[in-house]
Formats: sequence, structure tokens, C-alpha cells
Amino acid sequence: MTYRAILLNPVLSFALLAAAGLPQDSTAILGVWQAKMDDLPFVTLTITDEGGKLAGAILFFLIRRDEGKPPSSSPGIPEPLLNPKLDGKNLTFQVSHRRAHPGTQSDPPVSFRFALTGPAEGNLIQEGGEPESIKMTREK
Repeated sequence: MTYRAILLNPVLSFALLAAAGLPQDSTAILGVWQAKMDDLPFVTLTITDEGGKLAGAILFFLIRRDEGKPPSSSPGIPEPLLNPKLDGKNLTFQVSHRRAHPGTQSDPPVSFRFALTGPAEGNLIQEGGEPESIKMTREK
């Protein structure tokens, strides 16, 4: 019995150390997430695993409400997620603001948090901005 304990102790210690170095399970947050406004695309967030490293892009849509016409949606330019970090059910990242609007070329990146609220639901929150969140659902 003592002989087995002596052999198992280093094996268990090694397994615990190896597990501590593994990245968090990101499968719950991977996929294509979409928010709609007036039944039109508003935000699309794509999160992927690139060889064990989180990556992705975000695409904002411009919603137009012209008088006498139904609302319409047109896509902007997709921007890559900068410095994505997963902490439990929260993904934090930044997005470049340089192509968002004329005159924003030298603005610093904007920080966001995407918080999972269910298996196919989450909230997108702009850090340091309004405390409002955008409800998103998994598309794929």
C-alpha cells in the first residue's frame, strides 16, 4: 500500500501542475454571436480558437431610420478583437476605433466585455461607457 502511495504521489502532483497550466475551456464562448435591433443585424461577434489562442472579429451595423421608410441596416468594416482574454464566463477585448467615424484615427481602442448568460446567450458591454448591455444570441 505504501509503495503505491509513493508511486502515485508524483504522478498526481504532475497531473495537477499540468492541469493548472492548461488554458480555460473556451468552447462555451466560441461561435458567431449576433444582436439585432428592429429585427435587423446590429452587431456580429465572431470568436474562434486559433491553435489554443482566442481570436475573432466584431462587425457593427449602421441602423438608419429615414422618415417614411422602414429601418435599414448596413455593415461597417469588421475589426479584429485585440487582446482577447477569457476569465470564466467573461471575455474582455479591445477594438480599434480608427475606422469607426471620420476624425477617430488617433482615438485609443475601445474596451468591451462579453459576458455569457446562458448556453446560447450573452451580453456585450462597453467598458467605461454607458452601463447598458446589448443582448446577443449564438448563431452558429
